[in-house]
Amino acid sequence: MVLYNLTIIIEEAINEEWQSWIKSVFIPKISETNLFISHRLLKVLNSPNEGITYCLQFVAENVGKYDTFAAEHAPAIMDIHTQKFRNQCVSFSSLMEYME
Repeated sequence: MVLYNLTIIIEEAINEEWQSWIKSVFIPKISETNLFISHRLLKVLNSPNEGITYCLQFVAENVGKYDTFAAEHAPAIMDIHTQKFRNQCVSFSSLMEYME
């Protein structure tokens, strides 16, 4: 299994709006792809960055499912986020493999 982690640092002024939107629009759009088996939203408590840092994590059964998401869905979904919160956040992603 692999974990797709999206770290997003937002301005404090948009915190409530961002949280509401991420839960009602963004997460459902990613979930609708049916490429991930679970997700979670976490707030980073000891971030060295200004603003508020969140991690949005999605678990996929294998790298192939993530690759499909990255190629066919991620650009459009991330563009929606960028358009909505332009100049109010920064983000980066990482892909991790579960070690047993």
